[in-house]
Amino acid sequence: MSRPIRVLLHANDPITRAGLATQLVGYPDVDLVDSDADVSHGGTGTIDVALASVDAVDKQTIDLIRGLHWAGRPVVLIVTDLGSSDVTAAVEAGATGLIRRASATPGQLLSAIRGAVNGEGFLPPDLLGGLLNQVRQVQTQVLAPRGLTLSGISERERDVLRLVSEGCDTREIGRQLSYSERTVKNVLQDVTRRYGLRNRSHAVAYALRQGLL
Repeated sequence: MSRPIRVLLHANDPITRAGLATQLVGYPDVDLVDSDADVSHGGTGTIDVALASVDAVDKQTIDLIRGLHWAGRPVVLIVTDLGSSDVTAAVEAGATGLIRRASATPGQLLSAIRGAVNGEGFLPPDLLGGLLNQVRQVQTQVLAPRGLTLSGISERERDVLRLVSEGCDTREIGRQLSYSERTVKNVLQDVTRRYGLRNRSHAVAYALRQGLL
């Protein structure tokens, strides 16, 4: 980003907000916006990252994250009381970065802000294992029994798309995977219909861009 990162500061009290500003002021690549007016009044185009300080991840905080995340703006959350069970709720609401208030040094704040602009997440290391464990549980207990993966496509669909990307036609794909040609065609139709794609070539291109193959 050639211009400074515009950061909207949000806190429930002016003292906390001033404290955040003090930690970030003076960095040339950060432009602080000390106003909550932009949260819900059309100013989202001028804000790159929202930095919010809260006490806990409760219903009020979830609503706040969703408001700040409006129009896809990344949200970095500083939380006084942050446990493993809070991570999933905050991330689902739109939080990109999570920081404990006790460890919110200027360096950590800057890393989270700069990472958010580049689409990178930020999470306390001790909570990362818990999040990964939840992801594994979803995969093994919910998706796998239904033949799905975290990417949203099944292993069968991935196998078919992989062979299409290698130049195989319907008959060759059916022979290699022991499917009928009708099954191969149905798999491809399901994928193209689900993601609004035009044809099998478009499906392969989409899968490659999304890292599904």
